Amino acid sequence: MAERNSGDIDDLLRETRRFPPSPAIRAQAHVRDEAIYEDAARDPQAFWARMAAELEWSRPWDAILDWQPPHAKWFVGGRLNASVNCLDRHLRGARRNKAAIVWEGEPGDRRTLTYFDLYREVSAFANVLKALGVRKGDRVAIYLPLVPELAVAMLACARIGAVHNVVFGGFSAESLRDRINDSTCRLLVTADGGYRRGHVVPLKQVADEAVAGAPSIEHVIVVQRIGAAAPVAMSPGRDRWYHELMADAPGACAPEPMDAEDMLYILYTSGTTGKPKGIVHTTGGYLVGTSATTKLVFDLRDEDVYWCTADIGWVTGHSYVVYGPLANGATCVMYEGAPDWPAKDRFWSIIERHGVTILYTAPTAIRAFMRWGAEWPARHDLSTLRLLGSVGEPINPEAWMWYHHHIGGDRCPVLDTWWQTETGAIMIAPLPGVTTLKPGSATRPFPGISAEIRNQRGDAVQVGGGLLALTRPWPSMLRGIYGDPDRFLRQYWSTWGPGVYVTGDGAKRDADGDFWLLGRVDDVINVAGHRLGTMEVESALVDHAGVAEAAVVGKAHEIKGQAIAAFVTLKEGIGMTPALADALKEHVVRKIGAIARPDDILFTADLPKTRSGKIMRRLLRDIAEGKALGDTTTLADPAVVARLKANYEEEYG
Repeated sequence: MAERNSGDIDDLLRETRRFPPSPAIRAQAHVRDEAIYEDAARDPQAFWARMAAELEWSRPWDAILDWQPPHAKWFVGGRLNASVNCLDRHLRGARRNKAAIVWEGEPGDRRTLTYFDLYREVSAFANVLKALGVRKGDRVAIYLPLVPELAVAMLACARIGAVHNVVFGGFSAESLRDRINDSTCRLLVTADGGYRRGHVVPLKQVADEAVAGAPSIEHVIVVQRIGAAAPVAMSPGRDRWYHELMADAPGACAPEPMDAEDMLYILYTSGTTGKPKGIVHTTGGYLVGTSATTKLVFDLRDEDVYWCTADIGWVTGHSYVVYGPLANGATCVMYEGAPDWPAKDRFWSIIERHGVTILYTAPTAIRAFMRWGAEWPARHDLSTLRLLGSVGEPINPEAWMWYHHHIGGDRCPVLDTWWQTETGAIMIAPLPGVTTLKPGSATRPFPGISAEIRNQRGDAVQVGGGLLALTRPWPSMLRGIYGDPDRFLRQYWSTWGPGVYVTGDGAKRDADGDFWLLGRVDDVINVAGHRLGTMEVESALVDHAGVAEAAVVGKAHEIKGQAIAAFVTLKEGIGMTPALADALKEHVVRKIGAIARPDDILFTADLPKTRSGKIMRRLLRDIAEGKALGDTTTLADPAVVARLKANYEEEYG
């Protein structure tokens, strides 16, 4: 479901239902007419300046934008602090004692932090970091479960000008080590463990393995999440307990004034090579983008209880669990565990218990809810919900309609959103109260964003399909790939010139001007909204002593959007056994993490290659999805693909 073909979209465009904003939604929305789009298109810089003016700046900017394609500087000369904008400024009014984070652990434990509580925790941890020698510009790695301390650590880094590098708690020791080494982090924040479907995830054990190969790490701070149930080894002189350090730390810390273009964080995302990319985001523009989109796309109000179900280890959690909502003074729900633990109504019970008004979740989750049945949400009072969002991949119309009918009803608009780690904030999405909704369509670019469909030559396509391009700079745009400026230019700005950003996504635009996302056009697999490079998984497979060569593709999956199918050639003398297939799956998990576990592994003596030696992954994808094979005339041995297809169908049906 993460990718669609053009024929599917053509059918949808003919049959699509439309949902205009209801009078009730229009009457209550912050934005009520088309003027916001027209004003932003007429003068996009002035629009973004108005959005920026809603933040607190210690020094105003001298210029809104300095654009030297492809390099942008936003709010030039301006100074602000992200932590101050998410915390301090809310303490001067009624939000001081408002709940900032309402957290549930998977076992059922709960905590609530008010804005004042969170300010004190963040300030104390900022002082802890400073006492351990962390200074402005230093990189700090964060490898935690979804607990409040994760947000605390991020905001504490922002407060003192340190750069945080959050690594998803499901990644392996090798993935963590690579990200630490690439950004030369001085300090790691981790936990003794976390919970997932009733099991303890041994984060400290994984962290120890990673740090053994990460010479830049001087200190490891360990949050006690599991306690006596899972004792961990602590390295004297290196490892310190979070709660012990916090006990004596002062609860006030002066914020570091940050230039708008100072680095806020690095977040690694998969690419088409084996090495993940460290995407760089800066303070001012990123905060403007996330704050503005949170307010307008979610029509955020002071009384809302907002829940983005993403893990903070991914960009969605950075932008729409931490920075965007907290900058707007929202009450944010955080949940540690799986949506079906201990029962398939866990999400719905959380919504009912906390009176959630806005739910922002992934199509993967929605399709799982569909599969489990409407009787689970029907057990709970979901009447507090007033807005539903979708994030992570294109949502299929069937899931959109189920979400609308069984969860939201007529009172809740369903808002599909498109954006990337690189864009930092939502780029294409409806505005409630203004936009006519279409199941499966992200509809229109956010005000101030300029998007086009282009063909391979770079010509704009007004109606029809092609490649999605962004043709104007935006505040939350990536500022580079950490330590690799050449790759930044080559990957994102070289196709149509340095002023046009290449998204790597296919899309269509209908006669109304609405956008329909088709999915990735490069060698990236979107598993449950998480992007994994094919080269990354292939490298993990080839690392196994028995593997000579591997090719990996994504295949359509009813729940996850895409699943991983691997075609593996073994070294001479290695037996093709089910036990080895299982061992290879576990090897990938150890190298990358459980999210990268292949669903299918097919052993093969040969792979389909062109005469120049390039593996034809397009044909492998057709095999994995049971499609008719396309042109094979360019293959060195066309018979290879026929044998593969027969073997795959025999193995996996």
